[in-house]
Amino acid sequence: MLENSNLHCLSAQSNVPSILSPVLIVEFLLGIPGNVVALWIFCFRMKARRPSMVYLLNLVLADFLLILSLPFRIDNLLRGEHWVFGDPFCRINLFMLAANRSASISFMTVVAVERYFKIVHPHHRINRLSVKQAAVMSCVVWALTLCLRIPLLTSQLLQEHNGTFLCRSFSSYKKLPTEIHLHYLLYVVEFILPFSVLLFCTIKITWVLKHQSMNRDWKIRHAIRVVVVITLVFAMCFGPGIVAGLTALLIKWFSPEDCASFRVVSEWFNASIAFTYLNSVLDPLIYCFSSTMFRNTLKKSINCVGLCQLEVSRSDSVTSIT
Repeated sequence: MLENSNLHCLSAQSNVPSILSPVLIVEFLLGIPGNVVALWIFCFRMKARRPSMVYLLNLVLADFLLILSLPFRIDNLLRGEHWVFGDPFCRINLFMLAANRSASISFMTVVAVERYFKIVHPHHRINRLSVKQAAVMSCVVWALTLCLRIPLLTSQLLQEHNGTFLCRSFSSYKKLPTEIHLHYLLYVVEFILPFSVLLFCTIKITWVLKHQSMNRDWKIRHAIRVVVVITLVFAMCFGPGIVAGLTALLIKWFSPEDCASFRVVSEWFNASIAFTYLNSVLDPLIYCFSSTMFRNTLKKSINCVGLCQLEVSRSDSVTSIT
């Protein structure tokens, strides 16, 4: 357990639990069915296999695993941020949150980059990757993501404050441990680098949209819509945490005695976890936007169970880019 003497301005959150817990409950209730349905469609309903489907399947898996860790966060908040599951499971829970967040970011970026190559560099060999090669690349992404988050499993993360056990991966250390330093660095880099890539892909595809011939116009418009949706979801879900976290660090560095401001910003940072989990709720929109095949399979599945009759798009026969 971490010693309070190595922590700066440590305090339990006064407002976050009462506000955040109902939000997370709603996100869990919305995220579980959405991701279960998406996982079912990818695994059992879609017959065709393409590299893009492999990436989206891994995105579903990352979101699903992220949602599975949510009930423990909800329980923690309902108890006033008092963690009752012990130090080992505290590490495991925070490891799952960080690893699946990183995997979700990675595969969102891969989907956007794939659209970029299909539009801007249509003859590049990346566009000829087989399903097996896409699966191998996905395994590499998972392996790299899990390995980089191992420090969360080896670090002391449980903190005791006035009889309350706080399970946090982000605390203000007076002297930052090497493992936590790596965790902080990855948290910032995995936002800035992918977001820069997404902006680049959006700008380049938009440029192509204005200069390509009309016979490919529908494909380009679809691709730009996919990348824009991914970029907006990315910024909305992961941006608030980065802004609040960097603000807290600036306060600590330049005004370490101002604990009142630091604690307020820290509460904002902890509240940003709601946006992180919101990503898992919104990602099914990405599946629908990015894949005509997924969208049509979903419509067919709904029609099969007799819930309603939805028109299936004929563009499924020309989904070379979806």
